[in-house]
Amino acid sequence: MKFLDQAKVYVQSGTGGAGCVSFRREKYIEFGGPDGGDGGKGGDVWVECVEGLNTLIDYRYQQHYKAKTGTHGMGKNRTGAAGADITLKVPVGTQIFHEDKETLLADLTEVGQRVLLAAGGNGGFGNAHFKSSTNRAPRRANPGQDGLGFWIWLRLKLIADIGLVGLPNAGKSTLLAAVSRARPKIADYPFTTLSPNLGTVAVDTTDFVIADIPGLIEGAHEGQGLGDRFLGHIERCRALVHLVDGTQEDVAGAYHTIREELTAYGAGLEDKHEILVLNKADALTAEARAEAAAALEQAAGKAPMIISGVSGEGVKELLRACARLIDTNLPDDSEQPPAEAAAWQP
Repeated sequence: MKFLDQAKVYVQSGTGGAGCVSFRREKYIEFGGPDGGDGGKGGDVWVECVEGLNTLIDYRYQQHYKAKTGTHGMGKNRTGAAGADITLKVPVGTQIFHEDKETLLADLTEVGQRVLLAAGGNGGFGNAHFKSSTNRAPRRANPGQDGLGFWIWLRLKLIADIGLVGLPNAGKSTLLAAVSRARPKIADYPFTTLSPNLGTVAVDTTDFVIADIPGLIEGAHEGQGLGDRFLGHIERCRALVHLVDGTQEDVAGAYHTIREELTAYGAGLEDKHEILVLNKADALTAEARAEAAAALEQAAGKAPMIISGVSGEGVKELLRACARLIDTNLPDDSEQPPAEAAAWQP
C-alpha cells in the first residue's frame, strides 16, 4: 500500500428536511386543523480514529464527503427521518486542519476517538408548530437549515518512540531492518527512502517503535531534496537517534547540517534528547574510527556511540540506551537523577 501522509478533502453536513404544510381532512371532522410534520435533521460529519490504518491513501481517490439530507416532514404530524451521518476513518496520529493549514481542528492520538467536524442542519417546522389560539390554520412552514461545507487538510504524524535522523545514506534503513521486521528499501544511492517507515523493536523486556524518515540535506527547510515535510513524523518521538556516516570525510559537518535543519524546522525537535551514533564502523580501520569519533565528539560536545548496522556491532547497546529512555525517562546513563541532599546538621 502506498504511503500518503497528507490529503485535502471537502466535507459537508446534511441539510435539514423542510417542514410540511398539511391539514387534517377526514370525514365527519369539520375543522381538522393543521397537521404538517417537522423535517428531519441533516446528517453529521464525524472523524474516527481506528486501528489497522497507517496511511491516508484512501483520501487521494475520493475528496468529497457529504452527509445525507434530512427527510421532509409529512402530513398526519409525521416527522421526517434524520439524514444518515458520514464517518471518515483515519489512522492514529492524524491531525485535522482547516483549509488555511494553520487552524488545528482536532488531533487524534488514540483508537476510538471521535470528533464532530460538521453538524447537520436542523429540520424545518411544519405548520402544526405554528398553530395558536389566534392562528388556527397557519399556512406556512420552515425550510430546513443548510449544512456546513468546507475544505480540511488531513495530516498524519506517525506515533513512534524513537526517531531516526541523518543525511541520506547514513544507514538509517539498514539499522531499522537489522533491529525489526520492517523491510525498507536499501540501496547504495541517496534518497532510497522516499516515505517514512516504522518498525517495532524488542530488547530485553521493552518493546518500542522506531520511525525512519527520509534523509535530510542542507537547505531541506527551504525545499531542497525531499524537503523537511517528513520531520512531522518525529515530532511526537520521545528521543532522536542521530546517525552519522563514519565513512564520509567531514563527520562534524554532517552533524551540524542535520542540527541546523532540525532547528530551522522548529516544533521542539532541536530540544529533544539526542543519542548520537557513529555508524558504519565495520568499514573503518581502528585509526579512522578513532579520528571520526573524536571529530564528532568535538562537534557535538558528547561522545558518540559507535555501531555497525551491517555487522551488528554496538546495536544491542544502542537499543538498550533507547529502552532506558522509554522505561525510566532518563536521558542516558551519564545524566542520573540528582542525589538527595544531606540532612542538615548544626
